[in-house]
Amino acid sequence: MLKQFLFTLSAVLLSMAPSLGQDRQIQKIDGNYTSSQEIDKVVARLMDTADVTGLALTVFNNHNAVYQKAFGYSNAANKTPLSTSTIFYGASLSKAVFSVLVMQLVEEGVIQLDTPLQHYLKKPLPDYKFAKSWKGYSDLKGDKRYETITARMCLTHTTGFPNWRFLTSKGRDPEGKLYFQFDPGTRYSYSGEGLSLLQFVLEQITGKGLEGMAQERIFKPLGMRRTSYIYVWQPGMENQYAYGHNSQENPLPKDEADDAGAAGSMGTTPADYSKFLEAVLSQQLLRNDTYNEMFKQQVAIRSKQQFGPNALIDTDENADINLGYGLGWGVLDSPYGTGAFKEGHSEGYQHYSIIFPDSGIGVLILTNSDNGESIFKEFLEKTIGDIFTPWQWENYIPYDYQDRK
Repeated sequence: MLKQFLFTLSAVLLSMAPSLGQDRQIQKIDGNYTSSQEIDKVVARLMDTADVTGLALTVFNNHNAVYQKAFGYSNAANKTPLSTSTIFYGASLSKAVFSVLVMQLVEEGVIQLDTPLQHYLKKPLPDYKFAKSWKGYSDLKGDKRYETITARMCLTHTTGFPNWRFLTSKGRDPEGKLYFQFDPGTRYSYSGEGLSLLQFVLEQITGKGLEGMAQERIFKPLGMRRTSYIYVWQPGMENQYAYGHNSQENPLPKDEADDAGAAGSMGTTPADYSKFLEAVLSQQLLRNDTYNEMFKQQVAIRSKQQFGPNALIDTDENADINLGYGLGWGVLDSPYGTGAFKEGHSEGYQHYSIIFPDSGIGVLILTNSDNGESIFKEFLEKTIGDIFTPWQWENYIPYDYQDRK
């Protein structure tokens, strides 16, 4: 396996643009330096040891990408090499793009962060009917708490909704029931449902679909030509997509999203999403005061972990980094300024990005492997000196902490 991996690694590196593939000094947030060759070695060692099928990495210095490479396979079954133009399922990285789009509309006065969303609708939210037999928000009829939900609550994950209603499904209902776990605005609880609600309201206000707005405002202006909220595999282009892989490195069946979903339908490439992060770091898309608001802690996070039973247990374990949520991004404090992070997680895909706007340093990690998160802790330390990401809260348990029988 190692020989095959190194052969693929070499082939991919030779195909990279010289400006991002040559050896160069790369600054970490603590002022120390590493080199692209050292990062190459770390990638090869961690991927081989932890059985990570494919990985794409971008490191940012001075608000720009200074290192961008792809390693391993997009499809382990036929040994198709991964490249920086390979299309990944972006999962919840979709939310970071959506948050910037929302803040553009806030700047323009299209929507206010603290006006209840019901104010923008022509009829009560539960009365809207949806196609494809989706219940929409009919479960909320009789519970007036939906009338208090705002855009700020959706972006900060404080709507009180579960992450996804289908994850709480019991019995014969494949969708589950939408309900409030907490009163809106009272507690952080990660919720894709909240972002979906905000998307619905924005589409009602503007008369435009999410895909059209994202293409017009973000994807096309930044040259993100292979990025879309409608993630559909094109016939004959299978080699241009990254298949997800399980922990045994077996490819998983293709998954598609034929409807644009702010919470997690985006397909993108390492090169494209790096353009988005560059634009955020260099404040191209929003006013300076809007960026400050987006990356300001809006709600403190005291849960022991982000998901699972421990999400209901409070602790002070992350008090030293002042863990919290901004508007669409997780935020933390470090001696080098605020860190703004966003994860992406789905079956076969595990991603992470964190940027430090004050220093212009950041990193983007995309993997098509269920083992990807097991190398994130060490990876962040070795690439940009990030020892602040709350890996235990994220459940990024290192491979060498696990019993890999």
